Amino acid sequence: MELDDAYANAAHIAGADAYPARWAAQAVAFRETESDTGHARLDHPYGPGEREALDLFLPKGRPAGLCVFVHGGYWLRFDRSYWSHLARGPLARGWAVAMPSYDLCPDVTIAEITRQIACAVTSAAAEIDGPIALTGHSAGGHLVARMAVAGVLHNDVARRIRSVVPISPVADLRPLLKTSMNAQLGLDMAAASAESPVLMQPLDISVTVWVGAAERPAFLDQARWLGEAWECPVIEAEGRHHFDVIDALGDPDSTMVQALTG
Repeated sequence: MELDDAYANAAHIAGADAYPARWAAQAVAFRETESDTGHARLDHPYGPGEREALDLFLPKGRPAGLCVFVHGGYWLRFDRSYWSHLARGPLARGWAVAMPSYDLCPDVTIAEITRQIACAVTSAAAEIDGPIALTGHSAGGHLVARMAVAGVLHNDVARRIRSVVPISPVADLRPLLKTSMNAQLGLDMAAASAESPVLMQPLDISVTVWVGAAERPAFLDQARWLGEAWECPVIEAEGRHHFDVIDALGDPDSTMVQALTG
């Protein structure tokens, strides 16, 4: 369809096919290490469904707060098992890190996924005291932005949110109506508008939008649209594309992790 190429990331990234296996291998090694040292609580349920579960990684000593990372994949693919290693940055700064899976389209709607992530954040928040920082990539960037809107999270959880860092977010879902993937997403204009953070007012919290400077123009536009709508900073990471912009989460000294955890 008209915008298929605009939102096709892999087709414009050299060696794109190798990334998922690389992510999975790094994630497995990280989970094994954290489990062996007693710093991982895996497969914690937050809902009744098989995919409604999260992994929780714990720092040494009392956590400074809770960071939640929500994965991407256009609400159609992946789960938490690919991303565990990205917890390394916040963990090194003393934060616990929760990584949820969620059901995928077309089995559920994007609105239902938003509800699931709100349940996941609430469940993780019950395990860890202190401030909450939310980040997510691509579709996950959309989902954490949705958490930053009034009425999505219960007030007692929402009040604890210190920062939200949507990475390469899909902040306006209306263009996806012109993509072939919408056959699985099942959006119409009303549903796309109802799930578009650019059309919503954020809570009074710190939001920083992140995007790779080498990403597809559509994703640069999406990031800028959210920055303009929410009057928040937009960081364009030099030389980074859609698949490697998230690497900064694994580095405790990165500006991304500093923005997330303070």
